[in-house]
Amino acid sequence: MDERAWRRALKRHLAATPAPAPRYQRLQEALGRLLGEEAAGSAVLPGERSLATMTGYSRVTVRKALAGLAAEGLVRARAGSGTYVGARIVRSLSRLTGFTEDLRARGLDPRVVFLERATGMATPEEAMALAVAPRTPVLRFRRLRFGGDRALALEYTVVPQSVLGSPEAVDESLYDALEKIGCRPSRALQRIRAVAADAQTARRLEVATGAACLEIERRAFLPDGRAVEFTRSIYRGDAYDFAAELAAAPA
Repeated sequence: MDERAWRRALKRHLAATPAPAPRYQRLQEALGRLLGEEAAGSAVLPGERSLATMTGYSRVTVRKALAGLAAEGLVRARAGSGTYVGARIVRSLSRLTGFTEDLRARGLDPRVVFLERATGMATPEEAMALAVAPRTPVLRFRRLRFGGDRALALEYTVVPQSVLGSPEAVDESLYDALEKIGCRPSRALQRIRAVAADAQTARRLEVATGAACLEIERRAFLPDGRAVEFTRSIYRGDAYDFAAELAAAPA
């Protein structure tokens, strides 16, 4: 895009960003949505001075917004050539979010293909994960998750049927469906490990058989302690980074 197109697009996205937020957050969110419209790895952002002129914000504010985008993996700086749209997605491990809202927050277009959406009886493993009796009625979802046209993750999810009732309750986002009935999880336990894509997973994620992937197992809970989700996800290793903020333990 030329400078005039950037100015128009930024004005549009800033207008859609809540005003009470600090300026650097508004700019960061607006740029995040705007960058989702650009080709990863190739689009170059205007410089700090140009962005400051376009928005009327100070260069300090612009710099802080760009630093936030870089921390999320949405942009990366190349010495001597500018700031580029990032090719990888950085997902925070310190926030409990679903795939759909996570991609929307980064200006990407989430899409889902259901490979399975059915009812069944909890297996011993599922019963243990959800803290229910074996053969308790559950809903099962096997989904291929996309960012635009790019396959990013393969997910297998189990939810107690007593929570959602019908598998048709989930249209695209499980967390949206849970929030509608006041059952959005408030905490979760996650385990991450490196895995190699088997032939079926590789075909669905459009990677080579044996390609490095990240497997995340999540158990999510309501404030009263009930488990509402058991999910095992396999993410493309070439598309995702997972980041967590750590603090030193009290002395």
